[in-house]
Amino acid sequence: MGDHDSDRRPPRENSDDPGTPAPPIRQRRKATPEEIKALSHPLRLRILRLCGQHELTNKELADRLGRDPGTVLYHVRQLVAAGLLAQAPVRTGASGALEKPYTYDGAVWWLEGPLSGTDAVGAPIEAFHQELNEAGPESLQAYERFALHLSPAEVDELDARIHAVLHEYITTDHERRDRPLINGVFILHRMAE
Repeated sequence: MGDHDSDRRPPRENSDDPGTPAPPIRQRRKATPEEIKALSHPLRLRILRLCGQHELTNKELADRLGRDPGTVLYHVRQLVAAGLLAQAPVRTGASGALEKPYTYDGAVWWLEGPLSGTDAVGAPIEAFHQELNEAGPESLQAYERFALHLSPAEVDELDARIHAVLHEYITTDHERRDRPLINGVFILHRMAE
């Protein structure tokens, strides 16, 4: 969810599975007010993350998140209304009942810093914190904490460089779906004086 134009290189083709299409190349754009509102709650961000990995029903989401199905449905509807979450094709469940799963295509990556400068800027941090706590301390794969003296131009340069690396991995992630899912967050903030 950076603020810079993305690397416009097309994603690499998957040589291991030629049947897996590369995701479409998109241009980054400003978030709509509806998208900003939908992204302003940590539970909604977690719903997007889960539905980006598997098509999940409201009940499956509620079970996975340890939340009441009614609460989850409220948040699902907010995401659907904003166009960030979509209903996948109806399927037949184990008991023979029809199920309505939801899916997420990673659209937030293509928004320019949707929560920058809003009161909701902490939502992604809280969602990440919840996911890290749920996974446990043994899940930590890498950790970098730093403080740097940077001008605004240098902050922009560092963000653009990190964004370019992440963009390459994100646009080719469909090639690595057989590997463990690694979660991360990159944040730069100005220290309080």
